Amino acid sequence: MRRRDRGSQNDESDNGLRVTDRRRVYLDPEGAEQVNAEAEQPNLKPSYVEELEARTKAAEQQVQEVQARFDQLRQQLQRETDETRQRLNRSADERAANEKAKFIASLLPVMDDLDRAIQATNDEASREAILQGIRGIATSFQNALSNAGVEPITSVGERFDPELHEAVDTIAADPEMDGIVLGEYGRGFRMSDRLLRPARVQVGRGVPERARNANE
Repeated sequence: MRRRDRGSQNDESDNGLRVTDRRRVYLDPEGAEQVNAEAEQPNLKPSYVEELEARTKAAEQQVQEVQARFDQLRQQLQRETDETRQRLNRSADERAANEKAKFIASLLPVMDDLDRAIQATNDEASREAILQGIRGIATSFQNALSNAGVEPITSVGERFDPELHEAVDTIAADPEMDGIVLGEYGRGFRMSDRLLRPARVQVGRGVPERARNANE
């Protein structure tokens, strides 16, 4: 390959400036020129800028990894929370079903007593025997309610409480009996702090004795 050095060729412009061409031109066997620039394009970025860019890329990569890990942990926590909630719901449903079955089972003897009372009536048993059977049924039913945590509300002789009593009517009474429950039409029941049914009662209305006598 022949080499032609253009480094020694100087061009002068009309204004007297000299331009030196430092490129070397190589001719291949077919005569084509190849130009090889001695100086490559210089890197205009300072080293500290390149270092900052590298650190930025590394930080972005680390943020992406942390975010991916966070998303993974959040999904895992959500799955565990859902599983725990479902397990608690199943446990609560099973407990409620067991309590319901237990209460129903406690009422079955009451049904047996009712069947026996009906049979006694068909057999023309004595009134006293039938009455005794009914009392036994009531006792069995009360025991079942008590075992379930149900308690009757004491009414007669107590001061009227609108939270526990429902006043059906009033009756004239001594002034000291004003607001006192004097009669009960239907018992009330509660379970712990929950009112199941208020007692239907008759409440005393205190009036002077002279007024009572006048009304009579």
